[in-house]
Amino acid sequence: MELCDSSVFLCVSSWNKICYTEFHREGTEGHRETQRKTKIMGKQEFTISIFSENHIGLLNQVTIILTRRQINIESITASESAVNGIHLLTMVVKTTPDMIRKVAKQFEKLVEVLKVFVHTSDEIIYQEIALYKVATKALMSGNTVDNIVRNYHARIIEISPEYMVIEKTGHKAEISELLKKLEPHGVLQFVRSGRVAITRQVRELNSYLKEMDEAHRYKTEELEMYNKN
Repeated sequence: MELCDSSVFLCVSSWNKICYTEFHREGTEGHRETQRKTKIMGKQEFTISIFSENHIGLLNQVTIILTRRQINIESITASESAVNGIHLLTMVVKTTPDMIRKVAKQFEKLVEVLKVFVHTSDEIIYQEIALYKVATKALMSGNTVDNIVRNYHARIIEISPEYMVIEKTGHKAEISELLKKLEPHGVLQFVRSGRVAITRQVRELNSYLKEMDEAHRYKTEELEMYNKN
C-alpha cells in the first residue's frame, strides 16, 4: 500500500510538473504574442516630407535607412516644391512614433537633405489619384457603371470601342472601394499614384521655404561670383 501511495504521489508530482511546464511555456508564448500585438498596434501612419536638392542617389540612401529599420514604404512621390531648385520627396510609412523620430534624424544627416517634416494624417491635406481601365461593353449594357462613377465622384476621361478610362481622386480607402465595385464589370488595368500632401500649418512651412529659397539664391550667387573670378 505504501508503494502504491508512493507511486501515486510520484505520478501526481510528475503530472503537476508537466502541467506547470506547459502552463509556463504557454504563458511565455502568450506574453510574447501580446507584446508582438502591442508593438503592431503601436504603429501608425506617418507622412514624411523630405526637401532636398535634386541629386542622384538620394532615393537609394533613403530606402537603405528604412530597410535597416525594417520599415516598408506604403507610398512614394517625387515632385518639385514651391522653392526653385528644391525638390520634395513624399513618403507614407507605418511605424511607431519613437521609430519615426529616429528615422527623421537620420534623413536630416544626409548631405543633400535640407529639411525633413513628419506629419500624421490629421495634420495634412492629402490625395491620391487612380486610373481604372474598364471594358466598354460594361457601359453599353446599362447604367450601372455610369451610376457607380457618379456615386464615387469619379469621371470618365476617355472612351474607345474596346475600353474606357475612369479617373478617381481621393483617399486610398475610397479608391480601393471603387475598384471592388468595378471589378465585376471587367477591370482591364488599374494603377494608383503615391500620396501628394500639403500641411495645414501653411504660415510655418511657407516661412521656412522662403528661408530655404533665400539661402539657395545666396549660394547660387556665390558660386557664380567664384566661377567668374
